[in-house]
Amino acid sequence: QVHLVESGGGSVQAGGSLRLSCKASRLPYNRPYMGWFRQAPGKEREGVAVINSDGKTRVADSVKGRFTASQDDADNTLYLQMNSLKPEDTAMYYCAAGATSSVLSLLSNWFAYWGQGTQVTVSS
Repeated sequence: QVHLVESGGGSVQAGGSLRLSCKASRLPYNRPYMGWFRQAPGKEREGVAVINSDGKTRVADSVKGRFTASQDDADNTLYLQMNSLKPEDTAMYYCAAGATSSVLSLLSNWFAYWGQGTQVTVSS
């Protein structure tokens, strides 16, 4: 059974930082396509950052220059470093995994497995 377990969420004031982690286990892929998504109340889920199977990354324009995605292949862990957080970053953040790919798409349909999410709340 595939497991994607997020951690690191919490409450922070605007301008602060958080680091999210996603521990993956039993993925049926070699070099999976990994991503972070978020969903705020009343809004659609949006792609935040992805790392493809070649190790290349892409972040959404809304978080460019503030968020960085990285991964530790040896530990099967995906990270999202979030700096200069804004109230509009408040959302449930989800880790996702998909089949090996060289794309850099932020669309959710590339991902087959999802974690339960971790809440990030940024106050002004």
